[in-house]
Amino acid sequence: MTTGFFWDERCFWHGGGSYAFTLPVGGLVQPLAAGGLPENPETKRRLKNLMDVTGLIAELDARGAPAAAWEDMARVHPESYLAEFRRLSDAGGGELGLRTPFAQGGFEIAALSAGLAVGALRSVLAGEVDTAYALSRPPGHHCLPDFPNGFCLLANIAIAIETAKARDGLGRVAVVDWDVHHGNGTEAIYYERDDVLTVSVHQEGNYPLDTGGIGDRGRGAGAGFNLNVPLLAGAGHTAYLAVIDEIVVPALERFRPEAIVVACGFDASAIDPMARMLATADTFRQMTLRLKEAAAALCGGRLVLVHEGGYSEVYVPFCGHAAIAALAGSGIEAPDPLAETLAVRQPTARFDAFLREEVARMARDLR
Repeated sequence: MTTGFFWDERCFWHGGGSYAFTLPVGGLVQPLAAGGLPENPETKRRLKNLMDVTGLIAELDARGAPAAAWEDMARVHPESYLAEFRRLSDAGGGELGLRTPFAQGGFEIAALSAGLAVGALRSVLAGEVDTAYALSRPPGHHCLPDFPNGFCLLANIAIAIETAKARDGLGRVAVVDWDVHHGNGTEAIYYERDDVLTVSVHQEGNYPLDTGGIGDRGRGAGAGFNLNVPLLAGAGHTAYLAVIDEIVVPALERFRPEAIVVACGFDASAIDPMARMLATADTFRQMTLRLKEAAAALCGGRLVLVHEGGYSEVYVPFCGHAAIAALAGSGIEAPDPLAETLAVRQPTARFDAFLREEVARMARDLR
C-alpha cells in the first residue's frame, strides 16, 4: 500500500507572536528566552527529521499541496473573516481571536496548512494513495467559522471535507479527534448536520473549559452525530484503547462513513506540558492500527490523519513516527526512549479498572 505524507517547510515558518507560553507578554509577564507559544515548529520539524533519519520517509509518498483556494476556505469561514485575516497578515500580522497570533504572511501559511489537509483527503479519495498524513501547521480543530482560538486559525479538516464534498462528491465522513483538547471548532461546524460524524476524545475540562461534555450530542438534523468522550486526567494506554474499541469503532460501524479523518494530536502523551494524560508512542500506534482496520472494513481503507497539537519537542517525534509507521504498514521503528519509564508510570491497576468502568458507562450513554 502507499501512504501519502503531505508537508511543506513554509508551515514551520508560522510565527507565534509575543507570548510567554499561553500568556501575552507585558506587565508582569516576562518574555521567555525561547519566546512564543507552546505551539512552535520544532515538534513538527523534529518529527520530519526523525523520519528522514530512520528512513521511514523513503517508504512514503512525500509531497506538497497547493494552498486551499479562497472559495474552498469560504465554504467554512465567512468571507468577512477571511478578508480581515488577510488584511492583518498583509499589514504585518496581528491576532484575531484567542491565542492565535500570526506574523506577516500568516494568512498564506494558514491557507497552505489547510491545503495540506485538502490534498491528503482528495488524494486518498482519488486513489492516488491508500492512506495519508498531513503535517499541517498551524493546527485547526479549535477554529470556529469566525473566531480562531487555541492556536488554530483555519478549520483545516472542515475545509478539506467541504472541498471534497463539493469537488469529489464525498458523502458521509467521520472525524475522530484524539487530540487531548476538545475539538470545539469541528464540533461547532457540524453540530447540526448528519453527514459528518464528529467524535472527540479529550481530557475533561482542559481546553476549552466550557465545551466537550458528554451530553453535547448535536442538534436538529445533527442530533446523535456528535460524540464527546471526556476522560479523567491520568488516563493512559489501557483507557485510550478501551475508548477506541468500545466507543469509537462501534460508532463508526453504526455510521458507515465513506472516509475517516483523524484530528491527530499527540498532546495526550505522558510528558506533554499542556495536558495530564499518560499515553505513549505505542498508544498512538495501536489507535492508528485499530482505525486502519475499521477503515478497511467500512470505507475501502480511506483513512487520513491530520496533525493537530502536541507540545513536547522530545516526545512528539516518537509518537508521530509510531502513528505514521502504523498507517503505512512499515516495519521501520524509532524505538521509544521513554517506553520503560512510561510503562512504570501508567495508571495503577485500581485506577485503570475505574477508568474502564467509566468508558463502559460512556459507551452505554453514547449508543
